[in-house]
Amino acid sequence: MSTNPDATRPHALARLWGNSVIRYLAVGGFCFVVDVALLWFAHEVLGVPLAISAPIAFLASFAVTYTMQRVVAFASDAKVVPSVGRYTVLVIFNTIATTVIVWGVDALGGEWLVGKVLAVAATTVWNYFIYRYWVFTRTRKDQSADV
Repeated sequence: MSTNPDATRPHALARLWGNSVIRYLAVGGFCFVVDVALLWFAHEVLGVPLAISAPIAFLASFAVTYTMQRVVAFASDAKVVPSVGRYTVLVIFNTIATTVIVWGVDALGGEWLVGKVLAVAATTVWNYFIYRYWVFTRTRKDQSADV
């Protein structure tokens, strides 16, 4: 057995990346940055009201988020059309939830960014389970192989 700690890193990183939760969070983090940047640009630079800019920014990341979650996070082989349909239903629900949370925090005197972070925290939790068990459904064999 090697005493060099660097010798175990590739294996440990591969095991870590093999967990769908880690991949989901990494992809989600990237998409969050894109979403917030779009929201900031629309609201702060272009002056679009939050009630309009929040859902526009959220919806603008639709294709990128779907593709990255499907390919990277869940390595799904689910049929595209049904999974896009299920994803669309979830996006509609998340768009409404995100808009209400961001607008609500702003209406209560808080910063819109705080509202956005709260919305992302809420949707992150429920989306993992909905993605894994409904949007990107896989065979029982595939699901049992993933931690």
